[in-house]
Amino acid sequence: MTRDILFPYWCRYLGWGMVIAHVPISIMGRMNGMINPLDNPAASGGLFSGEHLFFTGTTLLMTLGLFFVAFARERIEDEQIAHIRLNCLRWAICINYLILIISLLFVNDTAHILELNLWVPLIFFIIRFRWAIFRLSRSLSRE
Repeated sequence: MTRDILFPYWCRYLGWGMVIAHVPISIMGRMNGMINPLDNPAASGGLFSGEHLFFTGTTLLMTLGLFFVAFARERIEDEQIAHIRLNCLRWAICINYLILIISLLFVNDTAHILELNLWVPLIFFIIRFRWAIFRLSRSLSRE
């Protein structure tokens, strides 16, 4: 049932490649003076300026990479894995909204709240899901 909406297993590697590629690209862009247009909208040249296109491209690269990693099938996708996936997704959404509410109360920077809201649920889901799979494999290997 949930297998129909998951990406193929190989998409996990594609996703990790995109996430890893995001880091040096972002660092090089910032070194070359590419600013985040949401940090200083007055300094950006508009919707199709180099800064905005760079920000959009790197943000999409990271977001799609995390999305591929999070929602790629496991080698063996069964009901137990689907249950773990659903439980981890619930936790990720709850943590995301908790962090979002706290940041809305105490942070006055919409650019960082946007990136936070994009990446935190995916990152938290990936970490929690991988940890749950690791614990499951350890408990099965002890039997």
